[in-house]
Amino acid sequence: MNKTAQIKKNHQFIVFRKLVIVSILIGFLSAFLGISLKKITEYYEGIFFHEVSVNPIYYVIFPVFGLSVIYFLRQYLFKKKENKGIKEVFESTKSAKNLPSYKIPSHFINGLLTVIFGGSTGIEVSTVVATATIGSVAQQKENVFRKYKTELICAGVAAGITALFSSPIAGILFAVEVISRKVTRAFIISNVIAVSIAFALLSILKEEPLFTVSITTWHLKAIPYFILLGILAGVNSVYLTRCVLFFKSQFGKINKHYYKIVIGSIVLSVSLFIFPQLYGEGYHSLKMIFGNSTQLPLTITLALTFIGILILKPIVTSITLASGGDGGVFAPSLFIGAFLGLLLSSILNTFFNTQVIPLNFMIIGMAAVLSASIHAPFTAIFLVCGLTNDYTLFLPILAVCLISKYTAKMIYPHTVYTYAPSLIK
Repeated sequence: MNKTAQIKKNHQFIVFRKLVIVSILIGFLSAFLGISLKKITEYYEGIFFHEVSVNPIYYVIFPVFGLSVIYFLRQYLFKKKENKGIKEVFESTKSAKNLPSYKIPSHFINGLLTVIFGGSTGIEVSTVVATATIGSVAQQKENVFRKYKTELICAGVAAGITALFSSPIAGILFAVEVISRKVTRAFIISNVIAVSIAFALLSILKEEPLFTVSITTWHLKAIPYFILLGILAGVNSVYLTRCVLFFKSQFGKINKHYYKIVIGSIVLSVSLFIFPQLYGEGYHSLKMIFGNSTQLPLTITLALTFIGILILKPIVTSITLASGGDGGVFAPSLFIGAFLGLLLSSILNTFFNTQVIPLNFMIIGMAAVLSASIHAPFTAIFLVCGLTNDYTLFLPILAVCLISKYTAKMIYPHTVYTYAPSLIK
């Protein structure tokens, strides 16, 4: 009996050691992929956005070129298979189906091309699927890892989110709230190790927060307005979700893919020409308004611009994805939330003399729309706090994220990750 117990104990130690080693490898590879994609995208998006600013003809050329290249890559390099985004990860964790290794370069390259050529989405979902694939491939290498499939996929996802947003807590929470929905001992071990390695790599590379902002304080008198922001964020997130589902459904009826590319390119070109802020991830626009939020008096023109952006962004994002672009609703949610918060605060200050702080509303709005769009409030809280490296607004963000999520669920219970085609009407 003692010998049997000793053998069992030795086996458990060997499994634990292997789990630690594979988690370290997944964490490093996923973080390296996430950081590389982020850096390359930022660099080339900056160059191409400058070009379209100088030569507006590129508003026409870039979208059609980008979508065409992505189509040919999928046809001739990536086995003629469409990318389904995070739904692929769900399918993999709930069945014997594995994520094929070609999805690592596929999502990396297509996500990059989509954004730098003006596609109005972000690289976050591309990163999530690519890093989930790293975890999926790792668990296939040894039989002992087969029962830890979900845990290792989540480790890759958590490390990728950590790399993008400099927040290990957001990485783990996203893996729990969106992918796994349960926590096991193996999940804790693998995910904590993976995000620790990812955060260590960020520290070594001295990665700065995406947004440099100075948040000083918030006031109790703003609470009613925060509640209003949460409700509006929930409504906007449902609008984004329904747009994505509607346009994917409509474009799915088009048999000729080049028709999708032509229609998508025309809509993108016109939209980007009218509102250049919609180009790519839109983070360049957010950085600009973060720096000038207190110096933007609300005029009719500015109000119409903000409203136009809030109406058009979900449509342009949806058409980008429906016409073959690679991405998701992460960056669009942050973008919409920031502009929604700025518009609401500007209206309150201009017409009601509330003297609220526009920057606070922008930060809280980002978290609120993201929370409602993916039904993951705690991920949104730590992700946005990680983006700004500031937790001053933690309590109002927590309250508003919960309000926005449940507002969205009351109106429409599904996200772009959980819908079934039969639900599209």
